[in-house]
Amino acid sequence: MDRALAAAVERAVAEREGGEVRITGSRGVSGGCIHDARLVELADGRRLFVKSDAARPGASADLFEREAEGLAALAEPGAIRVPRDPLPGRDGDLLFLAMEAIPTGRPGPGFFAGFGRRLAELHRTTAADRCGFHHDNYLGGTPQPNPWTARWPDFFRDHRLGHQLELARRRGRSDPELDRLGDRLLARLDEWLDVPAEPSCLLHGDLWSGNYLADDRGAPVLVDPAAYHGHREADLAMTRLFGGFPDAFYAAYEETWPLPAGSAERTDLYQLYHLLNHLNLFGEGYRGRCLATLRRYAG
Repeated sequence: MDRALAAAVERAVAEREGGEVRITGSRGVSGGCIHDARLVELADGRRLFVKSDAARPGASADLFEREAEGLAALAEPGAIRVPRDPLPGRDGDLLFLAMEAIPTGRPGPGFFAGFGRRLAELHRTTAADRCGFHHDNYLGGTPQPNPWTARWPDFFRDHRLGHQLELARRRGRSDPELDRLGDRLLARLDEWLDVPAEPSCLLHGDLWSGNYLADDRGAPVLVDPAAYHGHREADLAMTRLFGGFPDAFYAAYEETWPLPAGSAERTDLYQLYHLLNHLNLFGEGYRGRCLATLRRYAG
């Protein structure tokens, strides 16, 4: 582990806990596709998971602060396990996030049914009368605006699809057809999102198969959130975008809190937000799926 990073983590944890902290070892672990990720051992026997931008300087200065806020928000209801005590820190240009290191295991036979029930409980117990979050945050490395907004269709239009479409224009990822269809979809979005009244709820925001794990007891754990309050269908749509969630997950969710009528018809629309984000981050390979979805919903 880089000594500068080790010293910064030691100082941050010691300041929070009020005692001496010493790192005695570390090793790189998976989970660092964007950031460097390490399992860190402390002299008192505890272990921490530490993400840093030591290997990739230049990230947004508040990236880990916003992630820590999302983890804390998801932990509060107690519905699904989340790494405890996320601690963002900075030392010069070095950014890091230290948190509880959760021992991992293998999903058991009832893992996905339990996961579906717990996600439904998370959604059901975090009802809110508006959409947004306490701060803007990030979807991967993309800024994600979260101003408090009364209506979900307005929030999804202006701060999700509209935001990504504007980023595509600014970054040279758009083209005349994508612009035209995007504008048409935004103009008629209420037709698709005029669903039965339902409160907003706390969403993970980026719930694909890479952002959960099984702990050593076989229970689900949520990681790497892009949290905000919105319509729960958006979380479930993301679980279907890249696969990895079996039927048992969705059946258990529906049994715990059934979805509104027509939910399946809106899945691709909610996925468009993430496809546009991938277009903006990774380029041409996602253009075809973005256009196909826009053609379907823009009419």
